[in-house]
Amino acid sequence: MPDQHQTELGGKDARRTARIAGALYLVIIVIGLLGETLIRNSLVVAGNAAETARRIVASEWLWRLGIAGQLLLLLCAVALSLAWYVLLRPVNRKLTLLAMFFALVSLAVESVSALQLQGALTPLLAGARLGMDGPQAQAAAYLAIVGHSYAFAVALMFFGAECLIVGHLIRKSGYFPAAVGAMMQLAGLCYLVNTFIMVLSPSLHGAVFPAILVPSFLGESAFCLCLLFKGINIPAWERMTAPAPSLIFH
Repeated sequence: MPDQHQTELGGKDARRTARIAGALYLVIIVIGLLGETLIRNSLVVAGNAAETARRIVASEWLWRLGIAGQLLLLLCAVALSLAWYVLLRPVNRKLTLLAMFFALVSLAVESVSALQLQGALTPLLAGARLGMDGPQAQAAAYLAIVGHSYAFAVALMFFGAECLIVGHLIRKSGYFPAAVGAMMQLAGLCYLVNTFIMVLSPSLHGAVFPAILVPSFLGESAFCLCLLFKGINIPAWERMTAPAPSLIFH
């Protein structure tokens, strides 16, 4: 049953908020893809700390650009979470609050993972001053990168739970396409499964990654484009947010 909490947004304001959310989401998706594919995947060599260290030192500016992009992504994600709260609370305020709690925990953990990317530079650039020889500095940097991967997977676990709730609210809203909600729920399920496979069976994770996250990319992209180009169904929004009629007895 929809929450009867009165929203201050009219239909046109809600559509504008949806498009701002879509723009933020697009920035997040683009930064995430570029950071993972063009920066970290090109510089990190799995299982080879020495080569990874050599590439990072040779492309220090590119590595720092990736960290800066991750920080910008986090700022956009906080604003996006607020927009989702505003757009989905008319459906069910308590469930929307629960989704936002998952979002805040996810972003907090992801912030820690970004710090680990910065931490990978310290032993490489100041290892000698810290009393580390070359192999020790390379190992420390590589371990920080591995730590980032696991911390990011934990962040995706919480984000996956958020996506499951957000997808449910989208399906029940009436002012967003129900199919997009189902795709977001599938995205959330894939994130959750990915994290637990990574922890329980690294060998299996190596076999299914990144294919297991393709539905997540498709679901998030669909919601992003829906927000950006379609916005919301204004008549359905106004029906959902209309105050409950009061009973007057004569």
